[in-house]
Amino acid sequence: MRKDRLLSDCITAAFVGALLVSASPAYAVKQFYDEFKEVYVNNGELDAGAVAKAKCNLCHEGKSKKNKNAYGKLLDTLLDRKKDAKNPEKIREALAKVESEKSSSGITYGELFKQGKLP
Repeated sequence: MRKDRLLSDCITAAFVGALLVSASPAYAVKQFYDEFKEVYVNNGELDAGAVAKAKCNLCHEGKSKKNKNAYGKLLDTLLDRKKDAKNPEKIREALAKVESEKSSSGITYGELFKQGKLP
């Protein structure tokens, strides 16, 4: 009886672990993502589907949220994920400031967004 209970507990733990691993990934800083959507999607500049598909890759690359793309690195210099996460005004100021920076394509991020392209 005790072995059956142990086996049942192991199976349950494995199932719960599999569910946790397969859950959708969290945004590195959800509030930053939400403000990005508010600024660029809700005004019609960027496609909601494309932004939702890109998710964390708007600012990150690879599998670790420590790896930021060029856009994410610029925002990282202006925002502190712990201190600024609950400050929508500061987040929007940082987004606006980064718009004037040149992307790898040679045009500013603001121009890139106006063309409907993601960073």
